[in-house]
Amino acid sequence: MSKKKTFLGLKGREAMVLGIIIAMVVLFSILSPTFRTYPTVVSVLDNSYYITLMALGVTFPLITGGVDLSIGTGLVSYALIGGYLIVHKGVPVGVGILACIGVGVLIGVFNGVLIAIMDLPPFLATLCTCMITRGLGPALCGGFGVSWPSAISEQGAFRKVFKFISANGTVIPIGIVLMVVLVIVMSFVLDHTRIGRYIIAIGSNKEATKLAGVNVKFYHMLAYIISGLFAGLAGVAYAATYATIYPGAGAGFELDAIGGAIVGGVSATGGVGTILGTFFGVFVICLMKVGLPFIGLQANWQQIFTGIVLIAAVLIDVVKKKK
Repeated sequence: MSKKKTFLGLKGREAMVLGIIIAMVVLFSILSPTFRTYPTVVSVLDNSYYITLMALGVTFPLITGGVDLSIGTGLVSYALIGGYLIVHKGVPVGVGILACIGVGVLIGVFNGVLIAIMDLPPFLATLCTCMITRGLGPALCGGFGVSWPSAISEQGAFRKVFKFISANGTVIPIGIVLMVVLVIVMSFVLDHTRIGRYIIAIGSNKEATKLAGVNVKFYHMLAYIISGLFAGLAGVAYAATYATIYPGAGAGFELDAIGGAIVGGVSATGGVGTILGTFFGVFVICLMKVGLPFIGLQANWQQIFTGIVLIAAVLIDVVKKKK
C-alpha cells in the first residue's frame, strides 16, 4: 500500500474524496439555502454514526478480499435484542449494551469460522448470516419494535454520548468526537500493528502470506470478528440516535457502509485501503442521503446516484491497478 502523501498529508484517494465532500457541501448549499442550517448538520451526523461504525469494521474483511453482508440487518437485530432485555427483562442499560455488542461479536466469530476455517465464499457465508440476523431480533421481540430508555430517563445517559441536548434545547452532536477517536485508533491498528499488516497481506496474496509462516486462518477470522464488534457498536449508536428500533429497518444499511469504504479507497479485490479513506467515503454517502432531498431528488434518485458513485469508485480502482 502506497505511503505517498499529498494535500494536507493525505494519500491521493483520501484527498480526492475530501475534495468531493467539500464540493458536495458547496453545491447543496448553493442549490438549497435550507441545507445550510444547523439542523441539517445534525441530521447528516445522526445518519453517519451507525454507518461509520459499520464501515470501520467492514473495512477489515474487505481488505482481505471478502465482504460482510450481515452488518446491516445485524445492527438492528442486536439493538432489538439489547432493547428487549432492557425493556422486558429489566436488565440495566449497561447490560443491554454489552448484549448488543456481544451478539455482534458472536456473529463475527460465526462468520469467521465459516469463511476462514470452513473456507466458504465470504459472499455466500455472510448472506446466510444476514438472513439469520434479519430474523433473530424480530423473533425474540415477537415482531414488535423496541424503544430504549429516552434521554430524559435515568437510564438514558447513553444517548448523550452521541447527542447532547443543552439546557436551552440546542442539540449538540458530540458523537462525532467519538467517531474521530475510533478512526484514529483503528487507523493505528490497521497501519501499525501485526493484526493490520497481516490482514492487508492476506488480501494482497493469501498463499504467499501463509508460506511466510503467518497463521492466516486466525487473522482472516479476526477480520470478521472486528466487523461483528463494530456492527454491535453500530447497534448501540442506532439505538442511541433513534427513539424506536423496528424489525426490518436494517435492510440496505450494509450497502451504505460497504459503499462508503469502497468510495474511500478500499479495493474491491482486497489488499488496499485506509480507515481515514473509509471515514471520508461514509460522509459522501451520508451527504447524498441527506442532501439530495433538499434539491428535490427523492429516495429512488438517491439509490441511482449512490450506484453511479460506486461504479466510478470501482473503475478508479481498476484503472489504478492496471497502471
